[in-house]
Amino acid sequence: MSTRRATISDVAREAGVAASTASVVFSGKTAVSQATREKVLAAAERLGYTGPDPRAASLRRGRSGIVGVVFDERLGVAFLDPVTRLMMDGLSEAVSPIGAGLLLLRTAAGEAEATTPEGPTLTTAPIDAAVLVGYSGRLRESLATVVARGIPVVVIEGDAGEGIPRILLDNREAQAQAAEHLRRLGHETVSIVTLPLDKQRRRGWIASDAEISIDVTRDRLQGARDVYPDAPVYAAAASSIDEGYAAGRVLFADPNRRPTAVIAQSDLLAAGVIRAAEDAGLRVPDDVSITGFDGVVVDGLAPYQLTTLVQASTEKGRAAGEAIAAMLQGRDPASIRFTCTFRDGNTTGPAPR
Repeated sequence: MSTRRATISDVAREAGVAASTASVVFSGKTAVSQATREKVLAAAERLGYTGPDPRAASLRRGRSGIVGVVFDERLGVAFLDPVTRLMMDGLSEAVSPIGAGLLLLRTAAGEAEATTPEGPTLTTAPIDAAVLVGYSGRLRESLATVVARGIPVVVIEGDAGEGIPRILLDNREAQAQAAEHLRRLGHETVSIVTLPLDKQRRRGWIASDAEISIDVTRDRLQGARDVYPDAPVYAAAASSIDEGYAAGRVLFADPNRRPTAVIAQSDLLAAGVIRAAEDAGLRVPDDVSITGFDGVVVDGLAPYQLTTLVQASTEKGRAAGEAIAAMLQGRDPASIRFTCTFRDGNTTGPAPR
């Protein structure tokens, strides 16, 4: 029994039409009569032909139609973050018109650490371009891998140097705006809860001169310190409600050293801090004010509406996808810097006397 895959020529012979006619039925690039279309599709069904071999199309174009997306964290953790989900929506939407799809990949460091690597990696995957999300030390190694392959690359929220398009956010300025809001409300005893500092993702108090290898964390911390240079800083291990709650438990443990305000580097962290404040018997915002960052919907937060910085998550991903499309089409890509919008919610109020 033959296992040869049916071709478009086989379908044309079966349908009694020219191969070019059968081809346009599947490509949709030229109009054909409904009768001809039905005859060709019926012949294809009889032969088990499901359409052109995508590998052949890739060879003709010299492309795979795949854009690699590289995260510096486990994917199961990354997609718990609503910011990531919105950003990926925008990215996939932007590359769709050029016939590309997305492939999620490990960092180059992650490949080296894997004892039994399976599936495509950043080194081996047949990708046309790459997007690095959340520039950090590990992603810098990935950048070197991509550049060595001669593949177009875009960095989201990080500066990868001359010639690399980047999609940035005004993290420092935006975070400073939230801190200024608290200062105008009279808060002097303020604590900061940050996103992870580095790949180790250790939680706990950090020194004022601690090394921070993740750009977003460093930039937002600088913004808060522009207003509160001496504020104590507690690093979370991830952007999650549970991590915010764990940080809040520490911040509110000593009644004599409790802050009157907390600057959290994400809305998820802020939601966890609010829960910890309530468990400690504190009223938000009467006893403690809390700010977030991102402007996403956090389930179960009612009746609170966070005071936060609203970022354009979907637009950020879309801009990265448009930069990739431009490079693959031989056009100059644009580097873009988005601006956050301050939103005054009901989780901040005057400092308690």
